[in-house]
Amino acid sequence: MSEDVEAGTIGATAGESDVLDPNWVGDQILDTLDPVYFARTLVNAGMKAASNPVGVSTALLKAAAGAMKVGAATMAKAAKTADPEAPAPIQPPPKDHRWASKAWQDNPYFFGLQQTYLLTRNLADDLIDAANLDEADHRKAKFATSFAFDALAPTNLLLTNPDALAKAAATGGASVVKGAANMLHDLRHNDGWPSKVDDSGFEPGLNMALTPGKVVYRSDLIEVMQYEPQTEQTYEIPMLFCPPWINKYYIMDLAPQKSLIEWAVQQGHTCFTISYRNPDGSMRDTSFEDYLRQGPLDALRVVREITGQEKVNTVNVCLGGTLTALAMAHGAATGDEPVHTATFLNTLTDFSDPGVLGAFTDEPTVAGLERKMADQGYLEASEMARTFDAIRANDLIFQYVVNNWLLGEDPPAFDLLAWNNDSTRMPARMHSSYLRRCYLENQLANDAFEVDGTVLHPADVKQDSYVLSAIDDHIVPWTAAYRTANLLGGQNRFVLSTSGHIAGIVNPPSPKARHWTNDQIAETPEQWLEGAEQHQHTWWEDWTQWIGQRAGKKVDAPQQLGSKAYTPMEDAPGLYVKMRPGDIVSA
Repeated sequence: MSEDVEAGTIGATAGESDVLDPNWVGDQILDTLDPVYFARTLVNAGMKAASNPVGVSTALLKAAAGAMKVGAATMAKAAKTADPEAPAPIQPPPKDHRWASKAWQDNPYFFGLQQTYLLTRNLADDLIDAANLDEADHRKAKFATSFAFDALAPTNLLLTNPDALAKAAATGGASVVKGAANMLHDLRHNDGWPSKVDDSGFEPGLNMALTPGKVVYRSDLIEVMQYEPQTEQTYEIPMLFCPPWINKYYIMDLAPQKSLIEWAVQQGHTCFTISYRNPDGSMRDTSFEDYLRQGPLDALRVVREITGQEKVNTVNVCLGGTLTALAMAHGAATGDEPVHTATFLNTLTDFSDPGVLGAFTDEPTVAGLERKMADQGYLEASEMARTFDAIRANDLIFQYVVNNWLLGEDPPAFDLLAWNNDSTRMPARMHSSYLRRCYLENQLANDAFEVDGTVLHPADVKQDSYVLSAIDDHIVPWTAAYRTANLLGGQNRFVLSTSGHIAGIVNPPSPKARHWTNDQIAETPEQWLEGAEQHQHTWWEDWTQWIGQRAGKKVDAPQQLGSKAYTPMEDAPGLYVKMRPGDIVSA
């Protein structure tokens, strides 16, 4: 897709015409009421299910049989004739902690509520299956149904949550008053979403992002920071950390003893990182190619000039990895290859199986998002963050409805959640191009991604890569992240960690740390896992050995940061990580 087409898609608004297009107005209304096309998908599913009376009848008969079992079991509990060891007719998922209270099993009122809820949810799933939707609509309908039922669960209401009722009785109603105050606060200050974290005590440079370093370069888009060596000798090949542009960089430098950057510095690497500016409306026409050129490619140039080295090892997180993979493929096509090795952490390069995020990245949803971004020139950070929350709604939304609003507890003060609450916007043109070229068209994996008229071929990338994924990642499924190890043409290593998208990265040595390795790259992730070995320590240690073999010889550590051409400007974590809308940029 050409940049002119992208700009036209984003730039078209009602204000450009003297006469309002009724279709445009209708789209705007629907985008506001149903921004992710969930309601429209469910209506379509209902219409298609109606054309399959056999499938619908089968689902209804199954539900009727289940209702009879639920009614009988509930009456037996009320009459106190039920076998206490007998399993419930419908078992909740084993990892669903909403039903942990014994009241859901022992009390006939709560037991009946739970079973009716689970029965109805199963019926809705069966009706979606009866609609015989195509894969994309089926995935979206399933997700919409799941989210709706998560929101309507009896655990989310005071009068149908036994734990909330018990606490209200124990506190004389004080928990109800505090919960109501928390809810009103969130309605006023958090767009009606429950607060996940008390981040008032966290600030980059104060108790987060503390690894000592200096800003050695600043442009209109990025800062580059260099970190002070903590060893007498360092590896000759420098290391550049490339974060996603949707989040602040300091997920890699969260806090002492929880910082991957600090860990790398202490292992003897000369480390740099990119810190992206938080965009505003003035950057609406910044393109995906601009982020490529002015992001990792520009930072690599700076690191090479400061250190005098021709090659740089990179460590890339999520979207930052996607951009670095494009940079490597671009280098393979042009002959300028500054990357020595790449470490990809929870990264998608092949978007053929995006997991649950596919429900948010289909053509109608992306088109609606483009219309919305056209008004302000960017996507607000909170909108993307809430999309990620919705993927694991029980853990990241409704857990806090119960904790904050029903139980009257304060949200936790937790550095990782504070970082997660500190995301950034995305320029309209860049974000549209990213969604279309990656999620909708999967151009890189299909050898169809063009930069300046040059088609990129990921198989031509011959540098070694370390591909890390987390087994419980809800944003980048590990089976999808695995594809990078086969997509790029170098000698690649895949490692699987425990935990999720973020905790899989913030994974310092601890008794709980685990990871799996397999020296062979199999054709499928399932085949790889069958031959994998589990290790009782963090992947950081495996990576340290891998990268140490690819970092050159040891030399005396640099005595000062930057260079004559790149004089240190200020202490890390720099300016951009603290920027707010309207702040003036002085490159």
